[in-house]
This record gives sequence, structure tokens and C-alpha cells, in this order.
Amino acid sequence: MADSHKGQCFCGAVEIEVTGEPAGMGYCHCESCRHWSAGPVNAFTLWEPEKVKVTKGEEHLQQYNKTENTDRKWCAKCGGHVMSGHPGLKLVDVYAAIIPDLAFKPGLHVNYSETVLPMKDGLPKMKDFPAEFGGSGEEMPE
Repeated sequence: MADSHKGQCFCGAVEIEVTGEPAGMGYCHCESCRHWSAGPVNAFTLWEPEKVKVTKGEEHLQQYNKTENTDRKWCAKCGGHVMSGHPGLKLVDVYAAIIPDLAFKPGLHVNYSETVLPMKDGLPKMKDFPAEFGGSGEEMPE
């Protein structure tokens, strides 16, 4: 049986379960993620959609699309952010903070050219995205 991890929104009305290993983990520094998260950086865990399941409270999930690239979802009861779908990548970002028992092991920083919080952690700093995700693949210095 595959490992699974449970998470929930701020009030607990929406619960999710992720199964197996994430496709990737890291930090996004783009203005859009910063604005949405109300923080200087977003810690992401990316999952194949079939590995993400809403186990409770799906009726409370709301969605907003500022662009066609991201389907942002949150709980209508508490406003707690839950996940963002990335249809073009065929991946779902379940925010690392809502999966407390998942060991967060970031592999890179994306959109580092937009950072407002420089981080010296030895991880690759991508100018935008890796080439395999449609970005330039360019790395930036710490």
C-alpha cells in the first residue's frame, strides 16, 4: 500500500489526502503566488491529479482562475487555501503547509527572478521554470 498523507483547510471543513510521492517540491517566488498566499514565498508540493483526493467538504471548495494556468482552490467557510491545479502541467500543488506529516524536501526555487526574499540554501534557483515545464531552464546565482 502506498504512503498517504492527510491535510485540511484552516477550519478543518475540507480534508484532502495525497498518496504516494509528490512529483516535486520546492519554493515559488512569483508575484502571483506571493499575492495569493500573502507571504514572500510559496512552498509547493506537486502531485499527479489522481494522487490527490478531497475526502471531506468538497462542497465547501471554491475556485478562482486569474489565468488559465492556475485553478486556485480554498475553503468557503474559513478562507483557508488548499490547493492549486496547473492544467498545462497536469499537476496539482497541494500547499506544503496543509500536509503536516509530509516531510518537505524542496528540490528547487522557481521564478527566482521575482524574489523578494533571497534564500541561501544551496538549491537551484530557476529564473522562471525548468525547461521541461516550459520555462527557460536558466539558473540564477544565490
